[in-house]
Amino acid sequence: MKKLRFPFRNTWTLTKNIRFYTKNMRLFASELRRLLKSRPTWLIMLLVTVSPAAGLVWYRPASVETMLSLYLANPALAGGAAGGILFGLLTLYELDRTGRSRVDVLVDAVISPLTMAAVRLLSLLAVSALTLVLSMLVWLPICRGLTGAVFDLGDYVPAWLLFMGAALPLGILAASSARQFTGRTDLALALSAAFAGLSLTVWADDWQLCWLNPCVWALSDDFSNVRIFRSAAWLRLTWLGLLSGIWTLSWLCIRQYRKGLMGSFVRSVRHIWRPALALLLLAGSLTAWAAQPMVDHSNPDQTLMSFYEIPCAEDLVCTGRSVQVYPDTDSGTVSGKASYRFRNTSGRERTAAFGINPGYAVSSVRADGVDVPFSVSSYQEYNEAMLEVFIPAGKQVELTIEYGGFPRENRNMASMQGGDEVSGEYLCLENAELSPRLLNVLPGENGYPTSVEITLPPSMTVIPFGTGEAEKVQENGDGTITWRYEYNGTGGIVYAGDYVREEIRAGGITIEFYYGRKHQPVMEAAGAADAVRAVADYCTAHYGELSFLAGDTLKLIQSRVSGGGYAANGASLLDEADFTAKNLSDTGKGAASGEVMIHELVHQWWGLGNMFDASDETEGWSAEGLTVYTTYRIVKELFGEEYALEYYVKEWQKAVDDYNLNFYVRHPEYLTKLPEKKQLEITNSLSYVRRYCEMPLKILKAERLAGGEEAMDRILNGLFNRELDPAYPYLTYQEFLDACGLTKEDLNLV
Repeated sequence: MKKLRFPFRNTWTLTKNIRFYTKNMRLFASELRRLLKSRPTWLIMLLVTVSPAAGLVWYRPASVETMLSLYLANPALAGGAAGGILFGLLTLYELDRTGRSRVDVLVDAVISPLTMAAVRLLSLLAVSALTLVLSMLVWLPICRGLTGAVFDLGDYVPAWLLFMGAALPLGILAASSARQFTGRTDLALALSAAFAGLSLTVWADDWQLCWLNPCVWALSDDFSNVRIFRSAAWLRLTWLGLLSGIWTLSWLCIRQYRKGLMGSFVRSVRHIWRPALALLLLAGSLTAWAAQPMVDHSNPDQTLMSFYEIPCAEDLVCTGRSVQVYPDTDSGTVSGKASYRFRNTSGRERTAAFGINPGYAVSSVRADGVDVPFSVSSYQEYNEAMLEVFIPAGKQVELTIEYGGFPRENRNMASMQGGDEVSGEYLCLENAELSPRLLNVLPGENGYPTSVEITLPPSMTVIPFGTGEAEKVQENGDGTITWRYEYNGTGGIVYAGDYVREEIRAGGITIEFYYGRKHQPVMEAAGAADAVRAVADYCTAHYGELSFLAGDTLKLIQSRVSGGGYAANGASLLDEADFTAKNLSDTGKGAASGEVMIHELVHQWWGLGNMFDASDETEGWSAEGLTVYTTYRIVKELFGEEYALEYYVKEWQKAVDDYNLNFYVRHPEYLTKLPEKKQLEITNSLSYVRRYCEMPLKILKAERLAGGEEAMDRILNGLFNRELDPAYPYLTYQEFLDACGLTKEDLNLV
């Protein structure tokens, strides 16, 4: 009998389980059909589908004006924020349905409240998935039309799924959890509103807390956005796990058999898998929260620079180094091997300190082939951790460090992630991200001569930021190519991507102009090469050569959107955001796209060649005033005085006249009575006019008072080539006035 019993029992259990799941599947199908026949459901679906339009009008968290930021990120983020809230409202409406109809007791008598809650959740999630699909289909042609040539399904699909799609189940889980914990719709509504409000306000700049509206400050048009998508995916998965765990706990609190919260909870946890599932979800999400690989733990006090205060190791010098770097463009990780040649004349052990990216792990440190002790500090500063290595007493020591990992970004810039991109379209490795950076070892007689080899896919061009030129040295069996370049320094920066290179001879120098291949149609339409030539010829002749030239060559490198450019010996970085189709149509910078291109390139002289204190907004003085004026002079030389007068001077004057008629300019006391956000909007608008229109008019007036164009050229040439004060290297308005022999009152326009 025993031999027949077990098969019978197993068959009976299997049959029971099949009936259970079949019944629940029928219940789910019935509930989903009922939802799809409900008018409130279709109203919510319609509102969610059109809500991305708010991202085109007023809710624009992605502030950089790339085409994908304006017409993909902002609509998707707006749709996510609105959709999460709207589906939260639909959830509360549906969970209260049986209570409103006074049939909750009857329903609970027929179907387990726990089963019905799970079925309702799955049905709402299915409706949210259907809404997402409809939204993506509706907005696909709209986004494609607005973004034009830079549209890419590889950006569209993940942006819509992560920025909008993932917000809908989060809103459902949050609202459902609040309702199940409290047992009251009014309290659940208040809690859901507060939770969403925190994400949109107090938590908006904290990339791990803004569950409804992830921190996305910009999407790149010309290069990949894998890094920012990974960050958003980590945030979404963390919150999905956390809210799923909270929902499971609240599910155990659903009122049963007329018991209260605790009585229902005690009855529900009798099945051990239920609380175990909740704890597993909560533990997993909290672990993911704490172990996030995206940003480091750098000291938030950015006035501290303790790594630069480490005493130099006595009688220890570095005579050279070599680096082999192997980026994995699929996973976004980097592995490498760095060799350092030291001369130790102290006769005893020394400690060498290196800065290393906090996302990297050091797997091996060897001196002359023998393992040596090392340690990596937990303290981090400016996106670096300190690696300390014991150098043996030998006179000549070769130290080899093997390292690798996922490069982390600085926590102080966590709301602007995306710079440390490692993908098949773009790569940027700076200093400690490229290899461990020496902190306390002096250079040998020839500095720190360095050879760098980097292996990348064949579609990518390697561009060292500086004087070195990369050359292909090996084609590997896996299709990758190894590049090599020489460098002298402790760190170094390298860019790589799908670049177009144009070599331009202008201003007595050779300019190597690199820009993204996806941006080629825009650059060609704007006449980029002609703009570079015109600016270099004019500014070199009138103001002088740039201080960061390397002999007679200069690299101009377009980077992924990064928040600004910078320059070093032999190279200058051009932020992608300055050359978007949107920016090139900005009539405040030029009458046509080619002239806006000229404006942005003039910043190599006024902005990088000469710096301006961004905190000093006296009289609207900034790099923009001299840049707009110089653009006007170049355009006047190219197209004639009448053209320059019509499209520049008259436009400035019209904008200034409107500015002087503005109510808040005439009555500034009323501006302070407005909400802070509105104040900022108005102030920014007025500041734009002062910097781009009023200041060029003042400089034009100064030109007339100083004796004409030739006199102004001599003045600006002197200012450009003045001796800088290292403590305050900025060009001030007062210096400009003094050079012109004028006062502020002399340049008043009224």
